[in-house]
Amino acid sequence: MAFATGINSWGADAGSVRGTQKKIACQCWFTSTGKVMPLMLKIQDENGEIQTVREITVHSQEKKRYAGFPTIEYDCTLVLHDQSVRVWLIYYQSENRWVINFR
Repeated sequence: MAFATGINSWGADAGSVRGTQKKIACQCWFTSTGKVMPLMLKIQDENGEIQTVREITVHSQEKKRYAGFPTIEYDCTLVLHDQSVRVWLIYYQSENRWVINFR
């Protein structure tokens, strides 16, 4: 016999984020319909220098929940150090913070 109330209104949890994560600063545009679009990001490299990335191609975006926190996950290609890199940009909505997750 299952016991469920059926009031799980927030949907399934996506679990935890996998891979190497780094905090980033992200400039974004909020459209009039509430959509969030990343425009440019800054990331600290292994030498401690701040790198600016302006070439961002967003392939898709998906709303998810990680440990109950609402996020928007962007599947992107960035040009970093003259190389194309496939990454996930993750925006934690309740905390207003961005991270990058390298694949």
